[in-house]
Amino acid sequence: MDRIVYERMAAHDTTHWWYRARRDILADYLTRWGGLPNDSRILEIGCGTGHNLPMLAQFGEIDAIEIDETARETASARLGKPVGTSPLPELEGVEPGSYDLVAVLDVVEHVEDDVAALKAIATALKPGGKILITVPAHQWMWSAHDVVNHHKRRYSKATLLAALAAAGLEPRKLAWFNSLLFPAAVAARFVGKLTGKDDSDDSPPPKALNAIFERIFRLERHLVGRVPLPPGLSLIVLAVPKA
Repeated sequence: MDRIVYERMAAHDTTHWWYRARRDILADYLTRWGGLPNDSRILEIGCGTGHNLPMLAQFGEIDAIEIDETARETASARLGKPVGTSPLPELEGVEPGSYDLVAVLDVVEHVEDDVAALKAIATALKPGGKILITVPAHQWMWSAHDVVNHHKRRYSKATLLAALAAAGLEPRKLAWFNSLLFPAAVAARFVGKLTGKDDSDDSPPPKALNAIFERIFRLERHLVGRVPLPPGLSLIVLAVPKA
């Protein structure tokens, strides 16, 4: 990702509506569907500034990997121990069969060979382990945001399922999310393209609007995985190795 993306993440990951509500949605999703043991070992790959680590720590002992040096320093300080450096799909130094959960939260879209990455992640799982995956949705939503984040692709349900199948994985609780704000996001994206103002700036909106967006997005914690949501900006799934 461009340096500016990490700088904005570090500046806004505790205040921006998207980060704050998304953490609550992920926590509720894992509580309902994760089925994790009390002594879980969890690995987050591509943890960025470590903003998800306290949330994941509710479910077990956390390790993390981040390839960007500056973001890794911030994440290590948050985690209280060194964050690893091995990129996907190599995962050098990650012991096979070590983790009950591996979280890759908006990560595999950055990797050229997503199938190889998913196969590598699966080797880190204990028997019965799961991979928590989120990805951005809809290739037609491609914008400057994807460019500065160095995305290789956005996903549909079909392309995500195809990648999982090719990696020898099965989906559990595949769902859209960030659906309630999707119409507004689509409108903003198309206005930006029509006016030539396709802007990659993802800084928070004014405080009042930020609070409204957060409240709306957070409502989805009651819905994701429980009822079919309409298409959204993202997809979430728990993936398990095929029996």
